[in-house]
Amino acid sequence: MSVSSDLPVAAFAGAERIARDRLDRALPAIHAAAAAGKGPLVFDLVDGRVVDLDLRGEFSEALARLGPALVAAEKRGPGRPKLGVTPREVTLLPRHWDWLAAQPGGASIALRKLVEAQMKAGEGPERARRAKEAAYRFMTAMAGDLPDYEEATRMLFAGDWTAFDAAVEPWPDGVRETAREMAGRAWRNGM
Repeated sequence: MSVSSDLPVAAFAGAERIARDRLDRALPAIHAAAAAGKGPLVFDLVDGRVVDLDLRGEFSEALARLGPALVAAEKRGPGRPKLGVTPREVTLLPRHWDWLAAQPGGASIALRKLVEAQMKAGEGPERARRAKEAAYRFMTAMAGDLPDYEEATRMLFAGDWTAFDAAVEPWPDGVRETAREMAGRAWRNGM
């Protein structure tokens, strides 16, 4: 599987953070750590998951294996394919269809407006939830055996930044700063 070269990552050799950048810019340090037998762990800073990289061979070979994220070719059908519009079936009661038909622009425009409004209304809390989950995944992998891990986890989900900050303070610098950065997105995005 191909990994996007502009993915924001943090890479660790043990508890030491060796890189924090876009994957293509962090790759030299990651590849060097792998070549030195340090077994680097690379984390996607968006979702907190470990990124599996093929670091075999020379650096240029590892770099060449990076590419844009794979995008499945979609079969184009009716609708407006250039805009990404795809037709799907929606099941509603007759009174719902009547209401939609009476809306300016018809059912499709009314449905799109309703969906967009709901997406926008839930955007902050949903983004905060995803940020908490990403921080939790990272913390579990890198700090699960560190002091105050359980307290930091509780404070992450409780939304108590001050207590979270205190709980992660004794952690190694790179682990602490990455956890703070990832958790901070939850507080900035609608807690």
